[in-house]
Amino acid sequence: MRDNAAGALLDWYDGNARVLPWRIAPQARAQGQRPDPYRVWLSEIMLQQTTVAAVKGYFLHFTERWPDVHALASADDADVLAAWAGLGYYARARNLIKCAREVSENRYGVFPDNAQELQELPGIGPYTSAAIASIAFDHPDTVVDGNVERVMARLNAVETPLPEAKPQLIAHAEALTPQMRPGDYAQAVMDLGATICTPRTPACGRCPWRSICKARALGIARDLPRKSPKKKKPVRYGRIYVGLRRDGAWLLETRPPTGLLGGMLGWPGTEWCVAPDDAPPAPGEWNDLGAEVRHTFTHFHLRLSVTTALLPEDVVPERGNFVASSKFDVSDLPTLMRKVHAVAAPALNED
Repeated sequence: MRDNAAGALLDWYDGNARVLPWRIAPQARAQGQRPDPYRVWLSEIMLQQTTVAAVKGYFLHFTERWPDVHALASADDADVLAAWAGLGYYARARNLIKCAREVSENRYGVFPDNAQELQELPGIGPYTSAAIASIAFDHPDTVVDGNVERVMARLNAVETPLPEAKPQLIAHAEALTPQMRPGDYAQAVMDLGATICTPRTPACGRCPWRSICKARALGIARDLPRKSPKKKKPVRYGRIYVGLRRDGAWLLETRPPTGLLGGMLGWPGTEWCVAPDDAPPAPGEWNDLGAEVRHTFTHFHLRLSVTTALLPEDVVPERGNFVASSKFDVSDLPTLMRKVHAVAAPALNED
């Protein structure tokens, strides 16, 4: 089954591969064109817990500004974090910088060609190392993301719910991974899940694996993969302070290097906890807008009360620094901080 199944999928992929800015088309690979490991690595880091649609623009911007690993390694941390703003999961950006510098400074700009060594680099775990080794270097490593899990669950009618089913699904994926064209095969399975074997409305009639899919035969394809009930996320609270100096400068701070939104530019605020203490970052007449900004992180929901102030030009902040309006770009802020700006700016402009 392995060779026949892989061959059928690769035939489908040759005619249906998605056109992605980091991908070498199967026809080009067949003619000897090889993927750039830097671009494969960058795309895989960006795609962690993020969609292809969200990543495309960021990838093009990054590769235009920093076309190789040496360029990225030489960039200022603040510039990279600002370019990453809005993509989320900011620990990825911090590790991206660390990894680029490790490869540039200690590995002569050359990425390792195997999963074991790749995992020694910052921010590269088992999935990402397998993806880079497979796609960039054509090693027969098994690549299993959410799309692949769904395809394997349906192909083999695995009714054990996720995440308990992960080891079983990985084993099924390993059994099908071919020695020939493993990089194309890895991308083909992901494309199958993204375009045909979709979560809610799989197009089974167009699937190259329809004849061997056990879930289709049983009529349960739409029901798989099953998932265990999610635990209810706790709610944390905080207060955020948006200060605008009368000359148009905004009061901002760089968050601590570790933790959520680590190293990112944002508005000063309290701790995010059950009962945060108030601590305005500068003396002034602060006004509670009576508005709440809500945001969801992986492990909790956050609710922030928004407080604003028009501050005199001679004010000395206790936290943060003023950024002149000519140098302020709201797009440099992470999504949460952009939400706060959208609420606070109209109120301050009225004043």
